[in-house]
Amino acid sequence: MPYYMKSAISIFRKLLGIGLIALCMPALIKAQHPNTQTKPRIVITADPELDDNNSLIRFLLYSSDVNVEGLIYTSSQYHWKGDGKGTKWFVPGREYARFGLDTCPCTSWRWAKDERFIDDIVDAYAKVYPNLKVHNPNYPSPDVLKSKVRFGNIEFDGDISKNSPGSDLVKTLMLDDKPGKLFITAWGGQSTIARALKSIQEQYEFTTQWEAVKNKISQKVVLLPSGDQDDTYPKYIKPNWPDIEYRQFSGGPNYGYGAQLRANAEDSVYLTSSWMKENVSDRGPLGKLYRVWGDGKQMVKGDIMDYFGFSGYTNEQLRSMGYVVWMPVQPKGSWLGEGDNATFMNITGNGLRAYEDGSYGGWGGRQISKQIVNPFALPAGDTSQQAMVTALSTISEQPGKNENSGPDFFPAAQNDFAIRMKWSVTSKYTDANHAPVITIENPLNVLASPGETIRLNGNVTDPDKDKVSIKWWQYKAGTYPDTVSILNGNAAQVKVTVPKDAITAQTIHMIIEAKDDGSPSLTAYQRIIITVK
Repeated sequence: MPYYMKSAISIFRKLLGIGLIALCMPALIKAQHPNTQTKPRIVITADPELDDNNSLIRFLLYSSDVNVEGLIYTSSQYHWKGDGKGTKWFVPGREYARFGLDTCPCTSWRWAKDERFIDDIVDAYAKVYPNLKVHNPNYPSPDVLKSKVRFGNIEFDGDISKNSPGSDLVKTLMLDDKPGKLFITAWGGQSTIARALKSIQEQYEFTTQWEAVKNKISQKVVLLPSGDQDDTYPKYIKPNWPDIEYRQFSGGPNYGYGAQLRANAEDSVYLTSSWMKENVSDRGPLGKLYRVWGDGKQMVKGDIMDYFGFSGYTNEQLRSMGYVVWMPVQPKGSWLGEGDNATFMNITGNGLRAYEDGSYGGWGGRQISKQIVNPFALPAGDTSQQAMVTALSTISEQPGKNENSGPDFFPAAQNDFAIRMKWSVTSKYTDANHAPVITIENPLNVLASPGETIRLNGNVTDPDKDKVSIKWWQYKAGTYPDTVSILNGNAAQVKVTVPKDAITAQTIHMIIEAKDDGSPSLTAYQRIIITVK
C-alpha cells in the first residue's frame, strides 16, 4: 500500500554545503508554507474487493484535501471480468489456484455483471454533497467526480496487451504539464498503470523525445500500491521504468482485514459493532454502502470467497457450505476492513505533511523498503485459522513492531472518519464537530546550529470554540537519531534546543498537536522540520 516532487527536506539531505542550503531556503519555505501549498493530485485504481469498497468511501470523505484525477476500475488476481467472448484464463499461483480450488481456466473471476461499485459510491456521495459542503467548502462536486470514472484493464489480471479508457486517462495525466507529483494508487493490480506506461513507451521510445518524456514521468509519478496483485510491477514497470517512485508503508494504523485480531485495547474500541453502527454503517447513503461483518451482502452473488455478509454461522459451517473461510468469523456489525487506506491516508490535509516524502510518516504509516509481493498469500493448500491469522499479521504490523513504527494514529484517524461520516448527514454546521486549526508563525522549514535554542511559535483556534489541549513532540522521522529538548511542550509557543552533537544537514521533525474536547474528539497537527546548519 506508495508521493510528491522531492520535498524541501529531501533536497536538504542532498546539499553538501551550508551555503547551498541557505541559498535554497527561501524558495523552499515558500513552497511548503500551508497558505501556498497546492493539493496533491491523485488517481485511484481499484478492483471490486470488499475493502476497496470501504476504502473508497473513506477516500471520498477526504476528497476535499486532494485533486481527484481519476477513479478507475481495475483488475487483479482476485477480480477480473473476462472479455465476454468465452476466453478462458489461468495464471499459476493465483487465488483461484489456491485453497484446494480447481475452478480455472475460467472466463471470469469474482466480477459482478454490470459491476459499478465506484459509480454507486459516487452516487451516494452526490446525495450527501450538500451536507458535506456545509462543513468544508472544498469538497468537489459530484459531477467532477463522475467525470473521472473510467474502466481500466479489467478483462484479465496482468493483461497489458491493449489500451483501455482507464489507461488512456492515466497516460494523459502522466504526460500533462500540471505542476507537482501525480500520485497513482493501485488498490488492485497495476495493469492499467502498466498499460498507460507501455503505450507511452510505444509512442516515444524510438523518437528524439524519449529520454525527456521518460525522465519527466519518472520524476512526476509516484506509485502507491497495495502490494503487487498481478505481477505487472516486477514484470514490466520496474524493468522499464526503474526510476518511478514506489511507496509502500508500514508501522501505521492497521486498517486491513483482521485488524481486530491484533488491536490493542485502545484501538479495539473503534472496531466494535457498537462503534461501527453509531459512527459508520448507520450514517446515511455512504454508511448504507459500507461493508461490515454479517451485513447480508455479497459483492458477487455466489462468490465462494465472500462469506462476510453471513451471520450466525461458524467457520466450520461456512466451509461445509462451500466457502473458503480464510479469516475467522467476527461479530455481526463489526469492522471488516479498509486495507487500501495506507495508500492515501498520508495525503490527507491534517498538517503532518506526510505526502511530501515517503519517510515522513503519518496516518498511513511510513515508507518501507521491502516490497510486499502478495499481501494475501497463504501457504499452498493451508486454510487453517492459524495460517490465516499469521498471514494477516504479516500485512498489518502495529506500531512498535518494526523499525518504521510511529505514534498510534488509529484513534485520531477513526474519529476523523467518524466526524466526516456525520458531516454527510448533518445539514447544520453547528451540529457537528470540526478539527482545531493550527497556524505557525515560523517557516515550516527552519535552519539552526548545533546547541542553538530556537523558538517555535504556534497558534491554535477551534471553529466550534471547544477546549483544546496542545502538545509538541518529536517525530522520529528525521535523520538526527536522538531526542531533543523541548521547553514548555504543552503551550502553543515552545523552545527547542538543537543537540550539540547534531551535524550539518541532519533533520529534526517537530510536531505540534492540537486535540479538542468535542464529540468525537478531533486532532490536528503541524510539522516543522529543523535542518542543522
